Amino acid sequence: MIDFIARRLIAIIPVLAVVAIFVFLMLRLTPGDPAAVIAGDNATSDQIADIRNKLGLDEPIWSQFAIWIGNVLQGNFGESFFFKKTVAELIAQRVEPTLALAICTLLFAVSISVPIGVMAAYRQGSLLDRAVMGFSVLGFSVPGFVIGYCLIYVFAIELGWLPVQGYVRIGVNFWQFLERMILPSLTLSVGFVALISRITRASVLEVLNEDYIRTARAKGLSNRVVLMRHALRNAAVPILTVIGLGIAILIGGAVVTESVFGLPGLGRLTVEAVLSRDFPTIQTVILLFSVVYVVINLLIDISYTLFDPRIRY
Repeated sequence: MIDFIARRLIAIIPVLAVVAIFVFLMLRLTPGDPAAVIAGDNATSDQIADIRNKLGLDEPIWSQFAIWIGNVLQGNFGESFFFKKTVAELIAQRVEPTLALAICTLLFAVSISVPIGVMAAYRQGSLLDRAVMGFSVLGFSVPGFVIGYCLIYVFAIELGWLPVQGYVRIGVNFWQFLERMILPSLTLSVGFVALISRITRASVLEVLNEDYIRTARAKGLSNRVVLMRHALRNAAVPILTVIGLGIAILIGGAVVTESVFGLPGLGRLTVEAVLSRDFPTIQTVILLFSVVYVVINLLIDISYTLFDPRIRY
């Protein structure tokens, strides 16, 4: 197990290196000049050139990359062009809303999708099964921002039950925090629930046809015990895999969801940084998202041994 973890940690290095190079080159080669954005519409060419010199944007691309990656390896992520703060400080200020949104979405999505996926497999061909499959198609088809605006119209505007925008720290007021997390979490979890419930149904349905399931039923075990202890446990590996892959949905969806609901998280920070051509902030946030995604998938791989004793590293 230790050798496996060590190999996977070493494999993370080239992945992050490729991400860093790709993001850096993509930002530098696309149209748009951060110096012109900072200087404003009425700035002269000399003023823009002076800003480019101060930001180091007049250096060759390879030199800019070497300086940036060297600073990153030392824990220095640079200073934001637009916000006039260090990138580390910006991320520390914005990480809580994104983390809260991701945790609430994961808890809601997994607690809903796994049970309905198991029941849809157990009642194959029933109305519940058809409803789950229909919801899966709908969840994949409808964009997240459309779902968000529909939820705002129903629960915030028409019914007036929940606030539309804003964020309250959990330590300040738990109930206000919860009120402001419900709609964003529901919006972000629709596609996640559709994905997990569909995979859960397919995995459990395959397991239910195995001989050991018939043996368990022949022993007189209840349907609950058969489904939860035998079927779901042996179908857990693909379910865990898709949960890990679904983190990409959370990362991508957080950008849109936080913008729709006015959450001051990393997703909204990314949008603001892209619009202002804030290179250091964009590079660091995308690199951070990549690290989170890789680490979560590593944890998913390690957890396989808890559910499938046949797997040994």
